[in-house]
Formats: sequence, structure tokens, C-alpha cells
Amino acid sequence: MKKVAIPVANDKLSQHFGHSDYFRVYVIDDNKIIDSEFLPPPEHQPGVIPNWVAEQGVTDIIVGGIGPAAIDIFNSRNVNVFSGANVDTPDNIILDFINGSLVVNANTCDHESGEHHHGEHHHHH
Repeated sequence: MKKVAIPVANDKLSQHFGHSDYFRVYVIDDNKIIDSEFLPPPEHQPGVIPNWVAEQGVTDIIVGGIGPAAIDIFNSRNVNVFSGANVDTPDNIILDFINGSLVVNANTCDHESGEHHHGEHHHHH
């Protein structure tokens, strides 16, 4: 099961992660949306919103623009970040995400980046 958060401003994906009106959080199981909720974020302070999102049990977040500090917090809390998504309605974005057709500039999920190999490619003799 996944819990996917999308920051929304003016009923579309917010270009600026920290300045959204609310977060639309979708619960996805077996590639179907089984639940969704609207969560108003706390006041924007450095580090507050990423930690708050992670505390909601979110597994993935789809954003337009996001700063490196927020990405670091999400990575440390095991939340996958998909950044650079096109501005669209949250419903369209989540359907693209489920269908595997979401276009993003960067997937900053640790598990797929070249920098972190979790030891499987390091051979120490």
C-alpha cells in the first residue's frame, strides 16, 4: 500500500512545495485509489512541512519544485520524492502515477539513485 501526497495550490499541483494551500493525500492499494484526504499544512518553517508530511505516514510525494533540504528530510524519513511534475490537477497526476506514465524531471528516491548502493556493489577484499 502507498500513501501519496501532492501539494496543491489553486486546485492544481503547487509549483512551490512549501507554499501549498493543502496536501491531497491518496491511499493506493493494488493500483487503485482506496481513499483520499485533504490535509492543511502547518505554518511554513524550514523543515516543518517535510517532517509533518512524513508523520502522516506518506510513502511518496509528487512535487513541482522542492528544495534540497526538504528532499534530504524526506529521504531520511523513507519518503520517495518525485520532483518536476507538470502542473495539473491532483486527480490527473495520481492517475498518471498509478499508470506509470507520470513525467518527472527527477526521482530522488534513494533506492534508484546512483549514489547509494546499500552495499551490494561494494566488494571489499
